[in-house]
Amino acid sequence: MQRIMTLLLSLLFLSGLNGCSFQLRDSYQLPTNLQAVRLDSIDSLELEASLTQRLLTAGIQVVDASTSSSTTIIRVLSDQLERRTLSLFESGQVAEYELIYQINYQVIREGNIEYDGQVEVARDYQDDPNFALAKTRERELLVSEMRDEATRRLVRQLISEFSD
Repeated sequence: MQRIMTLLLSLLFLSGLNGCSFQLRDSYQLPTNLQAVRLDSIDSLELEASLTQRLLTAGIQVVDASTSSSTTIIRVLSDQLERRTLSLFESGQVAEYELIYQINYQVIREGNIEYDGQVEVARDYQDDPNFALAKTRERELLVSEMRDEATRRLVRQLISEFSD
């Protein structure tokens, strides 16, 4: 009897999730015009790898430059990391930064710019000059996470912008 109740409650829960259009994160309904894209003008290997992975996870095929010109092109205009001072120690050294990672991009189809987009991710970062090596490694990890978050947001923007 206990098993039947557990099974019924599980089925009720799953049907409730299905009824409210719940989807797993990064699970998208792809627009027909975003089945395959080509990446262009990416200077950062880390950004290219992260963006390629996000597109593939979303079910979007990434093609190379030799493919026909009718492919949708994502052109990365810039990716930059800015650092702003938030607070100082009494000695005048920086205690806390705000890191801002920004990607500016365009979506081009059939030679026309269809969309100009921008993604920005900000994080606070506490610095301590006594632990410079550890803080440098922490900052590198933080920037990598920010890059991944920015590419995730970029893919979401693309899909929401070009949904049929």
